[in-house]
Amino acid sequence: MSAGALDGIRVIDFTRVLAGPYCTMMLGDLGAEVIKIEQPGSGDGTRQWGPPWVGEESAYFLSTNRNKKSMTLNLKHKEGQRLVHELIASADILVENFRPGTTAKLGLDYEKLTAEHPSLIYCSITGYGKNGPYSERSGYDSMIQAQGGILSITGPEDGPPSKVGVAIVDITAGLHATSAILAALYHRKETGEGQHIDIALFDTQVGWLANVAHNYFATGAPPKRYGNAHPNIVPYETFSTSNGYLAVAVGTDAQFLRLCTAVGRTDLGEDTRYRTNADRVEHRDTLVPELQNVFRQHTAGEWIELLLEHRIPVGPVNDIPTVLNDPQVLAREMVQEIEHSSLGVIQQLGPVPKLSRTPARVHKAPPTLGEDTESVLLSELGCSPSDIENLRAEAVI
Repeated sequence: MSAGALDGIRVIDFTRVLAGPYCTMMLGDLGAEVIKIEQPGSGDGTRQWGPPWVGEESAYFLSTNRNKKSMTLNLKHKEGQRLVHELIASADILVENFRPGTTAKLGLDYEKLTAEHPSLIYCSITGYGKNGPYSERSGYDSMIQAQGGILSITGPEDGPPSKVGVAIVDITAGLHATSAILAALYHRKETGEGQHIDIALFDTQVGWLANVAHNYFATGAPPKRYGNAHPNIVPYETFSTSNGYLAVAVGTDAQFLRLCTAVGRTDLGEDTRYRTNADRVEHRDTLVPELQNVFRQHTAGEWIELLLEHRIPVGPVNDIPTVLNDPQVLAREMVQEIEHSSLGVIQQLGPVPKLSRTPARVHKAPPTLGEDTESVLLSELGCSPSDIENLRAEAVI
């Protein structure tokens, strides 16, 4: 079995819910040893976020906590703090998403730890970041989507504001955290220095406004909702067919001419109103209905087959079961199975990055609460069985 790219890297994971656990899961996929520190008796709050359940585990928790060890420690107990500081001394990376001010109360703030461990890479994930007028506020995905503007540009053109159907701010914050940690590891390799990484959900949301923000910078006009259409490209949206929907993504003038030929409307390609993309954006109100009338004449499957023959970017509008059974998804190993310690075989989404020499892997199922506490105490912290019994009696673990 090939080694992971991060083999030998130890991560102490103080995160819960989604953004932080998604980051540390990715590090685990890449081969890092991830030790997830959880509160005895309750653990990560998402362990209780059900239904749905798989046995006694919530599907939500199972989604972002594979490839980790679970260790329970009472961080408010002096002995719990001593043990966690011993663990941190052997760590390369610490990831936390405590409420603002909590790390200082626990003696786990960056300033204290970096003085003791200058090579430590310390990543904080919060709602609004470490500075600014909102820095003391807590942040959650749906409210950040609202405050960060994405609701204002999502949903039907004349409908209410709509959020994205997954916690996309949390997911992308986790991605930014992961890429920043990898950059910090490279910097440490060159200099020996650790550093503090400050990831904010709000920054993440503002950052992925991307072209929409720049449309505003260019025009001064507030961007609006386009439903499934695109503000800068036409035709680039969903169309209804005789039995459902398909998504057409025409990104060039040459593709538009091929589309017109494929659907039997070469007259649209010859119309001066639609000659360039800029023309089509200006006249979308007349072009799109013409195409919609055409697409209603056949099934989605018939159109997809025909448009693919003409090299037009097109795809079906799938539901989730269809996606997870798609032959391309299965060929890319994006659905995998692994043995869970109490649930038997469970399914997991596979890692996205495919590395030829150091592949990302699903090698450990999401742990039950405290599943690895004793092994970490024995092998990493030198505790004896009697020490462990004493720690349990004192509610440290």
